[in-house]
Amino acid sequence: MSVLPAVSARRRRADALARGLLALGAAVAMLPLVLVLYYLVKKGAGALSVSFFTSDPTGAFLGDPGGVRSAVLGTIEIVALATLIAVPLGVGVALYLTEYGRASLFGKAVRYFVDVMTGVPSIVFGLFIYITLVLSGFGGGFAGWKGSVALALLMLPVVTRSAEVVLLLVPGSLREAALALGAPRWRVVARVVLPTALPGLVTGALLAVARAAGETAPLLFTSAVVSGTSYDLGQRMNSLPIQIFNDITQPSDRLVERAWGAALTLVLMILLLTVVARLVARRSRLT
Repeated sequence: MSVLPAVSARRRRADALARGLLALGAAVAMLPLVLVLYYLVKKGAGALSVSFFTSDPTGAFLGDPGGVRSAVLGTIEIVALATLIAVPLGVGVALYLTEYGRASLFGKAVRYFVDVMTGVPSIVFGLFIYITLVLSGFGGGFAGWKGSVALALLMLPVVTRSAEVVLLLVPGSLREAALALGAPRWRVVARVVLPTALPGLVTGALLAVARAAGETAPLLFTSAVVSGTSYDLGQRMNSLPIQIFNDITQPSDRLVERAWGAALTLVLMILLLTVVARLVARRSRLT
Protein backbone atom coordinates (compact mmCIF):
# COMPACT_ATOMS: atom_id res chain seq x y z
CA MET A 1 0.00 0.00 0.00
CA SER A 2 1.53 3.27 -1.16
CA VAL A 3 1.68 6.21 1.20
CA LEU A 4 1.17 9.72 -0.10
CA PRO A 5 4.19 11.94 0.46
CA ALA A 6 3.87 14.60 3.13
CA VAL A 7 3.10 18.10 1.97
CA SER A 8 6.15 20.28 2.24
CA ALA A 9 6.23 23.27 4.56
CA ARG A 10 6.70 25.61 1.58
CA ARG A 11 3.52 24.38 -0.08
CA ARG A 12 1.58 24.66 3.19
CA ARG A 13 2.74 28.26 3.58
CA ALA A 14 1.80 29.03 -0.02
CA ASP A 15 -1.63 27.45 0.54
CA ALA A 16 -2.17 29.44 3.73
CA LEU A 17 -1.12 32.65 1.97
CA ALA A 18 -3.48 32.00 -0.94
CA ARG A 19 -6.38 31.24 1.40
CA GLY A 20 -5.65 34.39 3.38
CA LEU A 21 -5.58 36.54 0.25
CA LEU A 22 -8.89 35.05 -0.94
CA ALA A 23 -10.49 35.67 2.46
CA LEU A 24 -9.15 39.24 2.44
CA GLY A 25 -10.56 39.82 -1.04
CA ALA A 26 -13.96 38.50 0.05
CA ALA A 27 -13.90 40.76 3.11
CA VAL A 28 -13.00 43.80 1.02
CA ALA A 29 -15.81 43.00 -1.40
CA MET A 30 -18.32 42.62 1.44
CA LEU A 31 -17.20 45.75 3.30
CA PRO A 32 -19.11 48.29 1.13
CA LEU A 33 -22.29 46.23 1.40
CA VAL A 34 -21.99 45.97 5.17
CA LEU A 35 -21.33 49.72 5.48
CA VAL A 36 -24.30 50.58 3.25
CA LEU A 37 -26.62 48.35 5.28
CA TYR A 38 -25.29 49.73 8.55
CA TYR A 39 -25.74 53.31 7.38
CA LEU A 40 -29.26 52.58 6.12
CA VAL A 41 -30.29 51.03 9.42
CA LYS A 42 -28.65 53.82 11.42
CA LYS A 43 -30.28 56.61 9.42
CA GLY A 44 -33.61 55.01 8.52
CA ALA A 45 -34.63 52.86 11.47
CA GLY A 46 -35.79 55.90 13.43
CA ALA A 47 -38.31 56.81 10.74
CA LEU A 48 -40.07 53.44 10.75
CA SER A 49 -43.39 53.34 12.58
CA VAL A 50 -46.97 52.26 12.05
CA SER A 51 -47.99 55.66 10.70
CA PHE A 52 -44.96 55.64 8.40
CA PHE A 53 -46.48 52.71 6.49
CA THR A 54 -50.16 53.64 6.85
CA SER A 55 -50.18 57.30 5.82
CA ASP A 56 -49.48 59.10 2.57
CA PRO A 57 -47.04 62.00 2.11
CA THR A 58 -48.78 65.21 3.08
CA GLY A 59 -46.64 67.46 0.91
CA ALA A 60 -46.18 69.81 3.85
CA PHE A 61 -42.75 71.31 4.40
CA LEU A 62 -43.55 72.14 8.02
CA GLY A 63 -45.31 69.82 10.43
CA ASP A 64 -46.01 66.16 9.86
CA PRO A 65 -44.61 65.09 6.45
CA GLY A 66 -46.65 61.88 6.39
CA GLY A 67 -45.54 58.38 5.49
CA VAL A 68 -44.78 56.33 2.40
CA ARG A 69 -47.90 54.19 1.94
CA SER A 70 -48.53 55.45 -1.58
CA ALA A 71 -44.86 54.93 -2.49
CA VAL A 72 -44.81 51.36 -1.21
CA LEU A 73 -48.03 50.37 -2.96
CA GLY A 74 -46.99 52.14 -6.15
CA THR A 75 -43.63 50.40 -6.19
CA ILE A 76 -45.27 47.00 -5.70
CA GLU A 77 -47.78 47.59 -8.50
CA ILE A 78 -45.32 49.04 -11.00
CA VAL A 79 -42.60 46.44 -10.40
CA ALA A 80 -45.12 43.58 -10.37
CA LEU A 81 -46.47 44.56 -13.79
CA ALA A 82 -42.93 45.03 -15.12
CA THR A 83 -42.03 41.55 -13.84
CA LEU A 84 -45.09 40.03 -15.51
CA ILE A 85 -43.94 41.59 -18.79
CA ALA A 86 -40.18 41.02 -18.62
CA VAL A 87 -39.80 37.58 -17.02
CA PRO A 88 -41.95 35.53 -19.46
CA LEU A 89 -40.48 37.39 -22.44
CA GLY A 90 -36.91 37.06 -21.16
CA VAL A 91 -37.22 33.36 -20.37
CA GLY A 92 -38.91 32.79 -23.74
CA VAL A 93 -36.08 34.51 -25.60
CA ALA A 94 -33.52 32.52 -23.58
CA LEU A 95 -35.33 29.27 -24.44
CA TYR A 96 -35.20 30.14 -28.12
CA LEU A 97 -31.50 30.97 -27.95
CA THR A 98 -30.61 27.74 -26.12
CA GLU A 99 -33.06 25.20 -27.53
CA TYR A 100 -33.82 26.28 -31.09
CA GLY A 101 -31.66 29.11 -32.42
CA ARG A 102 -28.33 28.58 -30.68
CA ALA A 103 -26.24 28.52 -33.85
CA SER A 104 -28.57 30.39 -36.22
CA LEU A 105 -27.78 33.82 -37.62
CA PHE A 106 -30.98 35.23 -36.19
CA GLY A 107 -30.12 33.82 -32.76
CA LYS A 108 -26.71 35.47 -32.87
CA ALA A 109 -28.31 38.78 -33.83
CA VAL A 110 -30.79 38.53 -30.96
CA ARG A 111 -27.99 37.72 -28.52
CA TYR A 112 -25.99 40.71 -29.76
CA PHE A 113 -28.87 43.16 -29.31
CA VAL A 114 -29.64 41.75 -25.86
CA ASP A 115 -26.03 42.43 -24.89
CA VAL A 116 -26.35 45.96 -26.24
CA MET A 117 -29.54 46.54 -24.21
CA THR A 118 -27.72 45.41 -21.07
CA GLY A 119 -25.42 48.42 -21.29
CA VAL A 120 -28.07 51.02 -22.11
CA PRO A 121 -28.53 53.56 -19.27
CA SER A 122 -31.88 53.39 -17.54
CA ILE A 123 -32.68 57.01 -18.36
CA VAL A 124 -32.64 56.13 -22.06
CA PHE A 125 -35.49 53.64 -21.56
CA GLY A 126 -37.38 56.29 -19.62
CA LEU A 127 -36.90 58.86 -22.39
CA PHE A 128 -37.94 56.32 -25.01
CA ILE A 129 -41.23 55.59 -23.25
CA TYR A 130 -41.69 59.31 -22.54
CA ILE A 131 -41.41 60.17 -26.23
CA THR A 132 -43.38 57.22 -27.63
CA LEU A 133 -46.15 56.87 -25.04
CA VAL A 134 -46.34 60.02 -22.90
CA LEU A 135 -45.78 62.83 -25.40
CA SER A 136 -47.81 61.01 -28.05
CA GLY A 137 -50.77 60.94 -25.68
CA PHE A 138 -51.21 57.18 -26.03
CA GLY A 139 -53.30 56.01 -23.08
CA GLY A 140 -53.35 59.51 -21.61
CA GLY A 141 -50.35 61.30 -20.12
CA PHE A 142 -48.22 60.01 -17.28
CA ALA A 143 -49.30 56.60 -15.98
CA GLY A 144 -48.04 53.82 -13.78
CA TRP A 145 -48.21 51.20 -16.52
CA LYS A 146 -45.89 53.27 -18.68
CA GLY A 147 -43.37 53.18 -15.85
CA SER A 148 -43.82 49.40 -15.80
CA VAL A 149 -43.06 49.20 -19.52
CA ALA A 150 -39.90 51.26 -19.03
CA LEU A 151 -38.77 49.03 -16.17
CA ALA A 152 -39.63 45.93 -18.19
CA LEU A 153 -37.30 47.10 -20.97
CA LEU A 154 -34.64 47.53 -18.31
CA MET A 155 -35.25 44.07 -16.86
CA LEU A 156 -35.54 42.19 -20.14
CA PRO A 157 -31.82 41.86 -21.02
CA VAL A 158 -30.93 40.91 -17.43
CA VAL A 159 -33.55 38.16 -17.37
CA THR A 160 -32.61 36.93 -20.85
CA ARG A 161 -28.86 36.69 -20.29
CA SER A 162 -29.14 35.11 -16.84
CA ALA A 163 -31.78 32.64 -18.03
CA GLU A 164 -29.66 31.70 -21.05
CA VAL A 165 -26.65 30.96 -18.86
CA VAL A 166 -28.76 28.82 -16.51
CA LEU A 167 -30.46 26.90 -19.33
CA LEU A 168 -27.09 26.10 -20.88
CA LEU A 169 -26.09 24.46 -17.59
CA VAL A 170 -28.89 21.88 -17.87
CA PRO A 171 -27.14 18.61 -18.90
CA GLY A 172 -27.74 17.64 -22.50
CA SER A 173 -28.16 14.03 -21.39
CA LEU A 174 -31.47 14.96 -19.74
CA ARG A 175 -32.79 16.34 -23.01
CA GLU A 176 -31.52 13.33 -24.96
CA ALA A 177 -33.09 10.86 -22.52
CA ALA A 178 -36.47 12.58 -22.72
CA LEU A 179 -36.34 12.75 -26.52
CA ALA A 180 -35.33 9.07 -26.68
CA LEU A 181 -38.51 8.20 -24.78
CA GLY A 182 -40.53 9.83 -27.54
CA ALA A 183 -41.41 13.09 -25.84
CA PRO A 184 -41.87 16.07 -28.21
CA ARG A 185 -39.44 18.94 -27.93
CA TRP A 186 -41.92 21.32 -26.30
CA ARG A 187 -42.72 18.77 -23.60
CA VAL A 188 -39.01 18.21 -22.94
CA VAL A 189 -38.60 21.96 -22.45
CA ALA A 190 -41.68 22.26 -20.22
CA ARG A 191 -41.21 19.11 -18.11
CA VAL A 192 -37.43 18.65 -18.01
CA VAL A 193 -35.46 21.78 -18.89
CA LEU A 194 -37.49 24.45 -17.08
CA PRO A 195 -37.98 22.54 -13.78
CA THR A 196 -34.27 21.70 -13.68
CA ALA A 197 -33.28 25.31 -14.26
CA LEU A 198 -35.98 26.83 -12.02
CA PRO A 199 -33.74 27.91 -9.09
CA GLY A 200 -31.38 29.70 -11.46
CA LEU A 201 -34.25 31.30 -13.34
CA VAL A 202 -35.68 32.59 -10.07
CA THR A 203 -32.29 34.04 -9.14
CA GLY A 204 -32.02 35.84 -12.49
CA ALA A 205 -35.53 37.21 -12.16
CA LEU A 206 -34.76 38.48 -8.66
CA LEU A 207 -31.64 40.24 -9.91
CA ALA A 208 -33.75 42.01 -12.51
CA VAL A 209 -36.45 42.91 -9.97
CA ALA A 210 -33.85 44.27 -7.55
CA ARG A 211 -32.38 46.47 -10.25
CA ALA A 212 -35.75 47.73 -11.49
CA ALA A 213 -37.16 48.41 -8.02
CA GLY A 214 -34.46 50.97 -7.28
CA GLU A 215 -34.51 52.84 -10.58
CA THR A 216 -35.58 56.47 -10.46
CA ALA A 217 -34.90 57.93 -13.91
CA PRO A 218 -37.40 55.82 -15.92
CA LEU A 219 -40.20 56.64 -13.47
CA LEU A 220 -39.51 60.37 -13.54
CA PHE A 221 -40.42 60.43 -17.23
CA THR A 222 -43.32 57.96 -17.14
CA SER A 223 -45.29 57.71 -13.89
CA ALA A 224 -44.39 61.23 -12.65
CA VAL A 225 -44.90 62.25 -9.02
CA VAL A 226 -48.03 62.12 -6.88
CA SER A 227 -48.56 62.01 -3.12
CA GLY A 228 -51.88 60.18 -2.80
CA THR A 229 -52.41 56.43 -3.01
CA SER A 230 -53.62 55.15 -6.35
CA TYR A 231 -54.46 51.59 -7.34
CA ASP A 232 -55.06 52.51 -10.97
CA LEU A 233 -52.02 51.87 -13.16
CA GLY A 234 -53.59 54.13 -15.74
CA GLN A 235 -53.02 57.16 -13.50
CA ARG A 236 -49.97 58.85 -12.02
CA MET A 237 -48.42 56.80 -9.24
CA ASN A 238 -45.93 57.37 -6.48
CA SER A 239 -42.97 55.04 -5.90
CA LEU A 240 -40.21 54.61 -3.37
CA PRO A 241 -37.35 55.71 -5.69
CA ILE A 242 -39.24 58.88 -6.62
CA GLN A 243 -40.09 59.53 -2.98
CA ILE A 244 -36.45 59.13 -1.97
CA PHE A 245 -35.33 61.37 -4.84
CA ASN A 246 -37.73 64.13 -3.81
CA ASP A 247 -37.12 63.95 -0.06
CA ILE A 248 -33.35 63.64 0.06
CA THR A 249 -32.85 67.03 -1.61
CA GLN A 250 -35.13 68.88 0.80
CA PRO A 251 -33.70 71.14 3.54
CA SER A 252 -36.10 69.69 6.12
CA ASP A 253 -34.59 67.11 8.49
CA ARG A 254 -37.89 65.25 8.77
CA LEU A 255 -38.13 64.84 5.00
CA VAL A 256 -34.54 63.64 4.82
CA GLU A 257 -35.28 61.15 7.59
CA ARG A 258 -38.29 59.93 5.62
CA ALA A 259 -36.03 59.44 2.61
CA TRP A 260 -33.71 57.22 4.68
CA GLY A 261 -36.70 55.31 5.99
CA ALA A 262 -37.99 54.82 2.45
CA ALA A 263 -34.57 53.57 1.33
CA LEU A 264 -34.46 51.07 4.19
CA THR A 265 -38.00 49.98 3.35
CA LEU A 266 -37.02 49.37 -0.27
CA VAL A 267 -34.07 47.20 0.78
CA LEU A 268 -36.23 45.23 3.22
CA MET A 269 -38.87 44.66 0.53
CA ILE A 270 -36.27 43.24 -1.87
CA LEU A 271 -34.81 41.10 0.93
CA LEU A 272 -38.24 39.72 1.81
CA LEU A 273 -39.02 39.01 -1.84
CA THR A 274 -35.70 37.20 -2.25
CA VAL A 275 -36.28 35.00 0.81
CA VAL A 276 -39.83 34.08 -0.23
CA ALA A 277 -38.81 33.32 -3.82
CA ARG A 278 -35.91 31.16 -2.62
CA LEU A 279 -38.20 29.16 -0.35
CA VAL A 280 -40.76 28.67 -3.13
CA ALA A 281 -38.07 27.56 -5.59
CA ARG A 282 -36.58 25.13 -3.06
CA ARG A 283 -39.99 23.66 -2.26
CA SER A 284 -40.86 23.21 -5.93
CA ARG A 285 -37.51 21.54 -6.54
CA LEU A 286 -38.05 19.09 -3.68
CA THR A 287 -41.52 18.17 -4.92
